[in-house]
Amino acid sequence: MNGLHLTADLSGVDPALPPMTDPAALAALCRDAIAASGLSGVAELFHRFAPEDAQSGITGVVLLAESHVAVHTWPELGGVTLDVYVCNYGSDNSARAEALLDALLKAFAPCDAAVQRLTRAAASTPRQ
Repeated sequence: MNGLHLTADLSGVDPALPPMTDPAALAALCRDAIAASGLSGVAELFHRFAPEDAQSGITGVVLLAESHVAVHTWPELGGVTLDVYVCNYGSDNSARAEALLDALLKAFAPCDAAVQRLTRAAASTPRQ
């Protein structure tokens, strides 16, 4: 379970960006960023919240062979939260996780981004 968990809280995102309110646009953005980073998507779900109009936010999740990426949009607030977690089973995927997060940050172009990095390893540490 050794891996890297990245989160980012974005503010000042243009609510008119298609991935903010269009599930298909957010799904395409995520798929493209995953492929470009060298990770492997295995399943996905994108949901627009009620009221299901052009201004409703979206939650999207892509399961990765390496773990997951989740995106939540709040167009009414110009906010987005990002969650990228990759396991390092077999190889170190940290650079791929960073590349995926960077691609999403670039696409949303926030005025501000608070990024957190957490190394996940406790469960894979042998017990004494």
